[in-house]
Amino acid sequence: METNQEFIKGLPKAELHIHIEGSFEPEMAFEMAKRNGVKLKYGSVEELKAAYNFNNLQDFLDIYYDNAAVLINELDFYELAYAYLKKARAQNVLHAEIFFDPQTHTERGVSFETVITGLDRAIKDAEKNLGMTASLIMCFLRHLPEASAIETFKQALPYKHLIQAVGLDSSEKNFPPAIFREVYKMAREEGFKAVAHAGEEGPAEYVWEALYELKIERVDHGNHSLDDPKLIEYLVDKKIPLTVCPLSNLKLKVINDMKNHPLKKMLDFGLVVSINSDDPAYFGGYMNENFVSVAEALNLTKNDLIMLAKNSFTSSFISEEEKKKYISQIQKTEP
Repeated sequence: METNQEFIKGLPKAELHIHIEGSFEPEMAFEMAKRNGVKLKYGSVEELKAAYNFNNLQDFLDIYYDNAAVLINELDFYELAYAYLKKARAQNVLHAEIFFDPQTHTERGVSFETVITGLDRAIKDAEKNLGMTASLIMCFLRHLPEASAIETFKQALPYKHLIQAVGLDSSEKNFPPAIFREVYKMAREEGFKAVAHAGEEGPAEYVWEALYELKIERVDHGNHSLDDPKLIEYLVDKKIPLTVCPLSNLKLKVINDMKNHPLKKMLDFGLVVSINSDDPAYFGGYMNENFVSVAEALNLTKNDLIMLAKNSFTSSFISEEEKKKYISQIQKTEP
């Protein structure tokens, strides 16, 4: 009999919550550091991996930003993105909507053009060579002032045809979404879609705020939405998707045990929830590892897994025609 693990491998999926800088494997970080003459804080791959033992989101972000400092040239961004896309395609991810953090790089003197040109070239090559599609979501760092986000937004405008949406990430505590009201208004006026991290470490109020103040179309994480029955009702009624990241939640101690992950409850409530890897190089797994981990812990059925895969495509920003095409591929896997 086919196991859930085999079934997951064969399931067509979309990934909607992946930080490209968070797919930076330690081996690649050391190779690039050597090539670019940058010294990393840790002396070896093993030492760096041993540091991936986080108590919270901030512990992780400190190492994440340190490692990102070795990304300097267009080739670095190309190699980083293409390595992720190859791994994703090997796990039957057919479409990815990829977050990137321009401020992490422009603050270090790397030009916006260098970052986006490398990422875009990898996406085009993946379409040609791997038979998968991908698009870019430009995230603003919430621990930096909105003025910095506005500056970044202006730098992005000459490349707006390469960017599908704007997002909001980094430290959530003490940085409510409403701080970024103005830059989101500018983005919507330019025709960008809008998403935001909310309700991961922050409260349900942050999810409401992101919906009302930033007018987002998709909530990244959203775990704490379950603390507010009215919010659950609203998200179900409006079919607003949540992009959930199980291994990330475990690694960053948003949950203390995968058996306590809210994913099954979210499905039972009728929320449009999908599984994603967030920062796979840091959290111990890409898409299939996330699916397997949560499926085993919560005894998910094949029908649950099919619903999660379908949700990943219906929650994406691809055309209705493309959604139908992918969903018909999923239907062929139905037990």
